[in-house]
Amino acid sequence: MIEFNYELDFELSNEPYYADWLTRVIESEGKSLGNLSYIFCDDAYLLDINMKYLDHDTYTDIVTFDYCEGDTIAGDLFISIERVLENAKEYNVDFLEELHRVMSHGVLHLAGYKDKTDMDAALMRKKEEEKIKLFHVEH
Repeated sequence: MIEFNYELDFELSNEPYYADWLTRVIESEGKSLGNLSYIFCDDAYLLDINMKYLDHDTYTDIVTFDYCEGDTIAGDLFISIERVLENAKEYNVDFLEELHRVMSHGVLHLAGYKDKTDMDAALMRKKEEEKIKLFHVEH
């Protein structure tokens, strides 16, 4: 089950379509869906989470808490809409494209992908692009 929660004045326009897309992203990695919760928030909210649970005093676009068991994808994904907006401007991409990248990025982390080395980051970017394309595929 995929849940969407909002801690600011923002909502996805079509939650069932997003849930379908994310399910397809998970299945495309040979995994199954457990309980996945997206929490959309602002910078201050996510900074507090980052400091409290990860001891990181930095702004970020996403923090992912992994509750996966075996091949079942489960977790809490906190996304700062403010960071997504800033990143979209910085990289000169549409806000929704950047949001899709961040949403898929969290799922890819839960599926086992890393992004700390240049090689891992390049693979992560390739996978993000692949998953963003799935958003526009009718099922």
